[in-house]
Amino acid sequence: MSNAEIRGRFVWHELMTTDTDAASDFYSHIVPWKTQDSGMPSYKLWVSGKYQAGGLMALPEEEASAPPHWIIYIGTPDVDATVAAAEKLGGKVLKGAADIPNVGRFAVLSDSQGAAFAVFTPLPTSADNVPPGGAVGDFTWHELATTDPEAAFAFYSELFGWSKGAGHDMGDMGVYQLVSIDGRDVGGIYKVHDNSTPPNWLSYVRVADAAKAADAVKAAGGRVLNGPMEVPGGSWIVQLLDPQGGAFAVLEAPKVAKAAARKSVARKPAPAAPAAKKAAKKAPATRAPATVAKGAPAKAAPAKKSAAAKKGAAKKSAAKKAAGKKPAPKRAVAKKSTTAKRGSAAAKKGAGGKAKAKAKSKGKSKAKTKAKSKK
Repeated sequence: MSNAEIRGRFVWHELMTTDTDAASDFYSHIVPWKTQDSGMPSYKLWVSGKYQAGGLMALPEEEASAPPHWIIYIGTPDVDATVAAAEKLGGKVLKGAADIPNVGRFAVLSDSQGAAFAVFTPLPTSADNVPPGGAVGDFTWHELATTDPEAAFAFYSELFGWSKGAGHDMGDMGVYQLVSIDGRDVGGIYKVHDNSTPPNWLSYVRVADAAKAADAVKAAGGRVLNGPMEVPGGSWIVQLLDPQGGAFAVLEAPKVAKAAARKSVARKPAPAAPAAKKAAKKAPATRAPATVAKGAPAKAAPAKKSAAAKKGAAKKSAAKKAAGKKPAPKRAVAKKSTTAKRGSAAAKKGAGGKAKAKAKSKGKSKAKTKAKSKK
């Protein structure tokens, strides 16, 4: 990924905490991360699969009064230019631009409402370690709670070229504004209504099961602040605190989307069998009803045969076939309606009765003649 492509993307996440060993143990129970040495003193790396998910360090002495927290790093091709632009837009510099040997250049800022974030220009070798996002263990969503969503969006849009996605009306909570980068939704901005909560960024890590992650957090000494809850789009989220007080969240991808994908695969038509393919080749192509174009001869009209004509042709064809074949009595009887069957049965019964009566009467007359002759 080049520095031009990295502009506006969430490229790094760093946890500053009071107990790095306890934090390392805790998060490895919640998400598929491991820690490894970075080569820098007092700084560890979070590793997810083959990618580096972020960093872990002890709170600096100058920030000892601050609670443990995560800070996001947003990519920029020029840290110094971004710092200058942020100040003009009402932001503040919390830590001036500095180089990290063999890694890149960074600075820590706050936006016009006071939410802290960092900007980062990685060296080409470091940029290759940025995860593409979307996998379990990746940071896949970023959310800004602020006092003025419109002003905050204008600030970040000017710095990083973000665009507005859809806005979701949350009733009394106001509008949840989606943030898009290159047409892809990557986060949201909403108004914070609790005066005791300062503007802040919250990052979401993708997990396989949000409910299980919530249970694991409680079992490991953390706290569940909100959730599990389903959000528009079908994802499930849980907002959490680690045992030292660092806020983070987890996100489970929509199950509906997965089920729909499975159904669409199941609905794909099976390839035609060889015999079916041959039959399809022999069958005449079905044509749409012809329309007479301007200037076209009227002879095109006969292509539209009436239903009666078709029916008559079908009867003639059936008659010809019937003439060349002996009728099948069994099939003819089977095709008769129920009423016809009953009539036929009654007729047979009547005919049989008449025949019996006739035979009886004939027998009686013969008997009488015989008796007379004996006398």
